[in-house]
Amino acid sequence: MGNGPASVETLHPVGSVPNSPAAIGGRIPLGQVTWPATLAVLVGRSVFILAAQGVVAAVFALRGHPTPWNAAAPWWTVYANLVDIGCLVLLVMYTRREGIRLRDLVGRLRLRWGRDLFLGLACFACGIAFFGWGGAQATRLVLGTTNPDVYPGLLMARVLPGWAIVYSLFFWVVWSPTEEMTYQGFALPRLEALCGRTWLAVSIVAFWWALQHSFIPFIVDWQYVIWRFCFFLPGVLAFLLLYVRLRRLPPLILAHWGMDIIGAVLTLKFPSQ
Repeated sequence: MGNGPASVETLHPVGSVPNSPAAIGGRIPLGQVTWPATLAVLVGRSVFILAAQGVVAAVFALRGHPTPWNAAAPWWTVYANLVDIGCLVLLVMYTRREGIRLRDLVGRLRLRWGRDLFLGLACFACGIAFFGWGGAQATRLVLGTTNPDVYPGLLMARVLPGWAIVYSLFFWVVWSPTEEMTYQGFALPRLEALCGRTWLAVSIVAFWWALQHSFIPFIVDWQYVIWRFCFFLPGVLAFLLLYVRLRRLPPLILAHWGMDIIGAVLTLKFPSQ
């Protein structure tokens, strides 16, 4: 008969939704869902981003670069997947403790009649609208202009070797789903269960998710940090509210893929430019 850990099927019978608020709430008294674990995942991605930039900056410092931290900034689409590795390690560790799979954070994929494809396109359009509006308002209010020269060579018009440009055009394959699982699949529903209020959970996650974008890359300028935070806040709020409605990640991952591809292309300087 044995006294080993229960299987996923035993803990979550067929037909149940292991990542639903009700299921998560049932794991709180068992000590499987906790504040420290939830906050570690929520804050951890920003910590990993700064650490990864620090590693690249250390390489430039060893090579004698006069400003190694800024020299590392344009490489964010290359070192981004180091961040994903750290986040995935945390997610695997904590989902196993809950007796669920990493796949359970994503939810069902619905391809019949192209449902998730069309939903993904709709989420993409919504994201473009809110991120575009947020960017325009943040630029006007924080930077005081509608046509800023935003850190050329560091944030925009990034010059990288050919291999790094190619890699940057595919970093999103892992980055987008990992980011969605981190903030929406894991942190948001657990904060909902722990604090009992969806609006509070959405507010907490929105703050950290928007702040994360101030760190990728991190440029030591507080006006830049505030600008990036305000830039992304409306968009991440829109995505969080879409998740509250859908409770599945596939359409949002598809939308996120599209936006990250655009972000990489628009910020790189290609050899022909």
